[in-house]
This record gives sequence, structure tokens and C-alpha cells, in this order.
Amino acid sequence: MRPGLSPSLTAMLTSPGWRDVVVLGGGADPGPRLTGSVVALEVSVHPEPLDGQVLVVLLAGDHTDWRIDALISRASAAGAGAVLLAGVEPLGRGAQLLAERLQLPVLGCPDPLAAHEHLRRVTAEPEVVRSDLVLRAVSALRRANGDLASVLRTTAGVLERPVTLAGADGGTLDGDPLEPEERKALVAALPRVPIGWAAPYRVDLASGAVLIAVAVLGVGPVCWLVARLPAVVPAEVAAVPEVLSVVAPAVGERLALRRLELERDARQRTSLLGELLHGEPSEATRRRAVDLGWQVDGWHTGIRIGADGQVDVAGRRTDVVEAFDAEGLQAVVVEQGDGWSAWITAVSEPTATEVQEQAATIRRVQRRLVQTVDAYVGVGRVQAGPSGIATTLAEAGDAAGLARGRAETGRFLHVDRLGLAQLLLAWTRTDTFQPAAQALLAPIKDQPGDLVTTLAVYLDTESSVAETAAVLGIHRNTAAARIQKIQHLLGVDLTNPDERLALHLASRTTPVE
Repeated sequence: MRPGLSPSLTAMLTSPGWRDVVVLGGGADPGPRLTGSVVALEVSVHPEPLDGQVLVVLLAGDHTDWRIDALISRASAAGAGAVLLAGVEPLGRGAQLLAERLQLPVLGCPDPLAAHEHLRRVTAEPEVVRSDLVLRAVSALRRANGDLASVLRTTAGVLERPVTLAGADGGTLDGDPLEPEERKALVAALPRVPIGWAAPYRVDLASGAVLIAVAVLGVGPVCWLVARLPAVVPAEVAAVPEVLSVVAPAVGERLALRRLELERDARQRTSLLGELLHGEPSEATRRRAVDLGWQVDGWHTGIRIGADGQVDVAGRRTDVVEAFDAEGLQAVVVEQGDGWSAWITAVSEPTATEVQEQAATIRRVQRRLVQTVDAYVGVGRVQAGPSGIATTLAEAGDAAGLARGRAETGRFLHVDRLGLAQLLLAWTRTDTFQPAAQALLAPIKDQPGDLVTTLAVYLDTESSVAETAAVLGIHRNTAAARIQKIQHLLGVDLTNPDERLALHLASRTTPVE
């Protein structure tokens, strides 16, 4: 056994080579460090000093036999790390109690010889483990289909571990998705821009799991090939980076091809949108729109989704489309600048209730997106006909610009909800209005519960207690109680349009402390 290669029993139980090994008694959390294994034919063996090795018994017979008790005592006295018996039948009550008292794990396995061989390799021959995995990966890649998903599935099959293709922000581009805590730890550990073919990175998680990440460089933003190991078996942790480094060029090649397709399609969509935004579309423009499945006639609601930070707008368009689809909205989504322009089309003019319901649904779309993208959203008014697309998207862009700086509204604004307040927004920034606004809100400024922010969110969400609670992350009853308190302290009726307008403007211009 080589120094530093002794895995814990808990880690070995997660190893693919020990998938059939079960704990029969004595516990395994985290268990001893296993230094190797020794094979014995029968339970009557009197082992030499074992120093943390696993005593593997090939002919264990009846696990309730008294000789199993005697074997456990002798193995413990010899310093065994564990006892591995042939078969998975339960131990007798006496053997279980003895194993617990001696704190000696007793294991069972249908094929103990195979388990012995695997433990021997990971503790004494790590280079064999590494070369075997690399050769299997090369052979499997030759047989894999040409697409990226097939390469990732093949790699995961060779490693028998989840494999993910992650973006620079930790978001899953393909393969098995990362858990939120895994994504956070990965982003914190990895460089924003790796130089050259960077060395593999190891990220140790609080759970004891390990992430191994290898940079995939090529066309487009950098991304990472990530494998997740549930525990540390040193030989396997050392072998996985070698496999990922072999696979990374194949992934990069497929990403380059995918990237060229994405950028070609993005240019086509952006060019067509540009034609729609500059006057009445020609017949040729209409035909191209039909070819892409776009509706230019009807009643359109424009949506602007901006993204802070470094975001692969072309690569993440699919995520945006899927977020709309998940909420039952059929939206045209076009890459534009640092985000996406989108619109939803209805055959007939939506009612006021339908407009409000649609805006609430778009807010839910945003909530899906913010799990992977720092998104802010503006929604325009319903506009008719081809020219209406340009109008509603312009309004959505203005609303998104306002939403970007308003965290208290969830960075979401709808032009219909802004109403007169949007038209008077310039006036609210004057020297005469601001002192009046501050005086108007003074009674609730220093009250517990952040009442100024609560009022702003309540008015921005069109007096929806449920949405106010969702944006602020509080219970609905708490939000309702705050609104009642605001009305009492200010002496106002929030159902009065004039009083609502004054407070809406005041809350927009008064800084939130």
C-alpha cells in the first residue's frame, strides 16, 4: 500500500468497484482507513497482524454461525480495518452486537474476490486504475455518436459518475445538472478566464463530495467539463482528471460546431428583427418571418430580458425559450445586445384581466431564469400589427432599464402597471417634488418591517398582496399586515386612485435605506 492512498470505508462504499458491497454490522460512518486486503478461505482463519487491511473470507457459510463471532473477535485483535464475508445474508444477533462493541465493520458481497481485487488496485496500483479508465474512455469515444450529449453520456458511463458541461457561471449547458451548492462552490473555485489548457481543478464540498473540473476551450465562452465524485477514493480522484483531459478536446470540437450553428441562427434572427423594427415589413420579410415561425400580425406584448455579468446570450437562448414554454407561453425570443428581446402574440386584443395574468406569468418566467442568469425584465403594452412589435419592444426596453435598478420590485416592471407614474417620472426627480415625497412618507420611514419598500413593491405589483409577499420573501399574512399598518400610519386609503398615484410617485423618488 502506498502512502496517501488509503480510502475511508465510507468512500470505498461509493466506489463503482464496490457497488455490491453492503454493511452487515459494525457501522461505516466514516469508518476506518483501509490499507488493503487479505484473502482467507474460511472463517476458521487466524490472521496475522492486519494494520487496517480488510480480511476477505471467500467461504463464509452461514452468517449466523457462532464461528462468525469468533472470526470477528480474532480480526479485531489483529487490527483489521473491516471483515468482508461472501454473501449478503444478515448476521446473527450476537455477531451484530459484537461488531458494534468492537467497532469493526462487517461487510458482505456476492463476489468478495472481485471486491478484494478492486481494493488492492486503488490502494496499491493507482496507475493501473488511471490507465484502465483512460483506455476505456478512448475506446468508448470512438464508438460514441457525433453529438455532444452522446460524448457526455459515454464519459459518465466510463467513470460511472455524473458528468456535467458547465458554463463560466456554473450553469448546466449539458449533461447532469449541478446542485445549487455545487454550482456555488465551483464558481468560487474556478478562474474566470483560464490561460491555455489549464490544469484540472479539484473542488472539495462540505458534504465530502469532490468536483473535478477541466477547462474546455475553443469557439465561444469558456466552459468546464465537471465530474462529481460522492467521496474521496484517492486513486479515483487522481484518475478522473486524466479521463476528463482526454475527453475535453472531443467536447471542444462538438461545442465549436454547435457554436457556429448557434451564431448563424442568431444572426438570422437578429437581422430579421432589425427589419421588423424599421418600418412596415416587406413581403420578403414576412415570408422569412413565417419560415421562422414568427407571427407579425395580431396583438403583441413585448418583453425585454437583460442580463448582468458575462452571459452567453446565444448559448443561453434555449434556456429562455424553455422558461417561457414551462409557463405555457409561446414567445419569439431573439438575441439582442446583452440579453433577449421577445414577444407574445394573441389573435384578438387581450382583456385587462388577461394582460395582468400574462404579466404575472412573465414574472414567473423571470423567476425561473434568475436561477442561472442575473436577469431583469421589462414588459411593454399590448400593440397591434407588425408595427406594434417595434412599439411594444421599445416600451419593454424602457421598462427593463428602470427595472434593472429596482431590486425591491424583483427587477421586473410592466408598462401598464407604471401607468401615469412612468409619464411623470421625470418630474419626480425635481428639487420641488423630492422634499414633498420625503415628508409624505416620513411616518413610515423609521418603522420596523421596512414599510417604505413594502409600499413601493405593493404599488408596483398593482396592489397584489401575494406578489408583494413573493418579491419580498415574506409570508402573505405578513405582507397584508404591513399594508394595513401603512394605511393607518399615513392616514390614506390605497384604493383611492389619487392617493395611490401620489404615494407611487413618492415611493419611486425616495431612496430606500
